[in-house]
Amino acid sequence: MKSDIEIIEAFVAAFNTRDIDAIMGFFTDDAVYHNMPMGPVQGTQAVRKFVTMFVKPADKLDWDILKIAQVGSTVLTERIDRFVIQGKPVELPVMGAFDMRDGKIAAWRDYFDLATWQRQTGV
Repeated sequence: MKSDIEIIEAFVAAFNTRDIDAIMGFFTDDAVYHNMPMGPVQGTQAVRKFVTMFVKPADKLDWDILKIAQVGSTVLTERIDRFVIQGKPVELPVMGAFDMRDGKIAAWRDYFDLATWQRQTGV
């Protein structure tokens, strides 16, 4: 059985393939995703819709875990999330927190500076 840290490492690797179905396989049915500059979404349909919004327009994803640690059932990641969107590179420092339940992500919170994203994407 994989550890929670190994599961999150595999989750990030799935993002790098841009495979939405593979990404969604990591979540519990009642999962909550809170991209901190925005409101939270709950349930696999809502999470899928949100994830698709930033995976689909990306020509390439390369999320890099700089540090990873676990406290209780929460896995913490310090990452650089790299995107190529319409040929333009975007780099976003992110702190992620993943609450795990039975080998799946029950809650995911990402903390980042929205202005850094907007400055690079124009969105």
